[in-house]
Amino acid sequence: MLSRLEHKVPPPVWALMTVAVMMALAHFAPLAKLDFAYRIHLSVFIGVIGGLIDFYSVYLFVRAKTTVNPLQPSASSLVVSGMYKFSRNPMYLGLLLIICACGLYLGAMSSIVMVPVFVLVMNRLQIAPEERKLSQIFPQDYPVYCQRVRRWL
Repeated sequence: MLSRLEHKVPPPVWALMTVAVMMALAHFAPLAKLDFAYRIHLSVFIGVIGGLIDFYSVYLFVRAKTTVNPLQPSASSLVVSGMYKFSRNPMYLGLLLIICACGLYLGAMSSIVMVPVFVLVMNRLQIAPEERKLSQIFPQDYPVYCQRVRRWL
């Protein structure tokens, strides 16, 4: 059943759904509170960093004249510069940081449980199919790139 969801839902929609569940958990089942000095400031900082990573990563794709559409992974070039020197998926890393920032902002430990759920969903439904496709498009270069650069960070 999960394979039918591969490339059907855009990653930003998965992120919004994740945050919606986090909000519900924080409201209805808060468990332990995350409350410390500058929690809100830290959450905003992490969210801004995530947003900057996303924008810069998209810019690199646009500059390389390759697609940023995650539902149609058909790359015309392999982007390996900028953030892509450190992460094969900086766009998803940026979304993950934004989700972490939301969890921190909400201030409930129960909402944080959705962070690894998002990672699992992205790995299974988005990244793995993209990696299969990129291995077909760039059979020589992509495996070497994968050995050199980690999936997330």
